[in-house]
Amino acid sequence: MPDSMFVECPLLIALDKKKTVYDGFVSVQERDFRLRIILPSDHQLKQAKLYCCWQLKRLLKGYEHIVKQRLHHSSDLVSFILELRTILEVALKNQPGCHTMPPPQYYSQLITEIESLGWDKLLYINTDFCTLKLKADDSAGRQHTITVALKPKYPIEAPECSADLPVPLVITWSPQSTLASIHSQFLLLVEALAEFWAVLDEIDKHTWVLEPEKPTRADSMRRIAIVVTPLRNKLNANMHLWNPDCSILQNMRDVMEIEFPSPATHEKSSFSMECGICYSYRLDSAIPDQVCNDPRCGQPFHQACLYEWLRGLPTSRQSFNIVFGECPYCSKPITVKMAIPKP
Repeated sequence: MPDSMFVECPLLIALDKKKTVYDGFVSVQERDFRLRIILPSDHQLKQAKLYCCWQLKRLLKGYEHIVKQRLHHSSDLVSFILELRTILEVALKNQPGCHTMPPPQYYSQLITEIESLGWDKLLYINTDFCTLKLKADDSAGRQHTITVALKPKYPIEAPECSADLPVPLVITWSPQSTLASIHSQFLLLVEALAEFWAVLDEIDKHTWVLEPEKPTRADSMRRIAIVVTPLRNKLNANMHLWNPDCSILQNMRDVMEIEFPSPATHEKSSFSMECGICYSYRLDSAIPDQVCNDPRCGQPFHQACLYEWLRGLPTSRQSFNIVFGECPYCSKPITVKMAIPKP
């Protein structure tokens, strides 16, 4: 897709080199709405996907089929954004409640609820008094934040809540509920996750975490660096040593009989090994996670790089979604699963 196609759309920016992921804002009546558009590899809008912020999604309720039709039939992104603005203008006109100011008792009740909850638990409130951020400290001293988006008919209308959690955030609400009830439900949820986060905190502190690069409280996976040793045999031989009364990290040390590299013993650059094909560490968001099984080689590769390399060799063969071939470095047998593109 030509670059000139996006010159007239400065609020939509490509996030990747292939220009398949665009992020930005669409502005209507002095209001900005966040959106993201993901294009297929051929850059055709017929298979494009649109992701909206919750305000935009709520505003476009009932117009979804029109938006989808215009997205898939527009000649380019600029044309689609112009048509989306037109749809939004119509939606705003048909939903005057979007501009309706809450009654005076809305503000007085909100102030009363904040005072009852405690001003020390309020991290942020916007100028319209409709978006708040509340903090909750769990028993281990971790601070967690919940964002509360109030509606004009609050508390009759339930607010929309979001937080950085590895599980869905479900808040029970009734017209008699208050900010304090939101906070107490949120605190119960983070307390229930305290042991889970303690395990991850120990891993984050005592090992080098390769992915995610900057873990959040919502991340439930860790890929850590280990020194390559005959781990499979030790794992099979020592599984009986697993002690449920010990932490996961301590059990892994005992079972595999190793010490994990940590910030105290190793530099992280020691594990940022480049892919043996593209010679880079990160390919988009992926790191080299395919390794030659020959201990004398051990060369790492990106899954996508190795898949494309093996697929191009006449000596390779494929069975279902697995390609069998030779390591580009040592020529020993190596296999890789078909690379699945991320949305």
